[in-house]
Amino acid sequence: MSAAPEELASVLAPVRHVLLDFDGPVCSVFAGFPAADVAQRLIELLSDPDGPPLGPKESDPLALLRWLADEREDLVSAADEALARLEVEAVGQAQPTPGGVAFLEACAASGRSVWMVSNNATVAIDHYLSTHGLGELVAGQFGRVSGQPKSMKPSPRLLSAAMGAAEAKPSDCIFVGDAVRDVEAAHAAGMEAIGYANKPGKDAALAEAGAVAIVTSMDDLARAVMDSDG
Repeated sequence: MSAAPEELASVLAPVRHVLLDFDGPVCSVFAGFPAADVAQRLIELLSDPDGPPLGPKESDPLALLRWLADEREDLVSAADEALARLEVEAVGQAQPTPGGVAFLEACAASGRSVWMVSNNATVAIDHYLSTHGLGELVAGQFGRVSGQPKSMKPSPRLLSAAMGAAEAKPSDCIFVGDAVRDVEAAHAAGMEAIGYANKPGKDAALAEAGAVAIVTSMDDLARAVMDSDG
């Protein structure tokens, strides 16, 4: 259940910079090109045709990239480049999140800047935003650092980079994400997080991780942004 409107408005009132996850709050990246298929394509691209199958059977391409960072560092650069190309293909078939655009528009109307912070590749984020005409609503994009999977959340590295670009303090910011690792990254960067519970059971996990508020609708969050200036 979403937090009460007055609770969300109170949380958002001091916020001048919104750091926003991409896959979830903005769109479902792998809705048309499933993550398991992306992971399988990546394994096929990296595997030696004359050798044994590469690594574990993984349905999450980002988890596969993390595994490579730990077990096959020699393949990380090629894997990241290949995955970025696959993510660009995926966002061409992505499903926009209901209320995602309304939230971006509400932030712009209220004078808040939005900084996209994601474990996805920046080139894929850029492609989606430009294709959907959303580029002017986003101040900057901070995808994973190419060839450095450990830059991904729950590391605070990407959030800290976005905060630096905004010339902001943690108290001026909030992070909106749909995963426990998003809340953990926000806390590591010194800021609060709003959890977007877009699937059953996520609300409890996000609350346990310490999200300052939980929403189940990006439309609710968009309305709260406007109410926080009322």
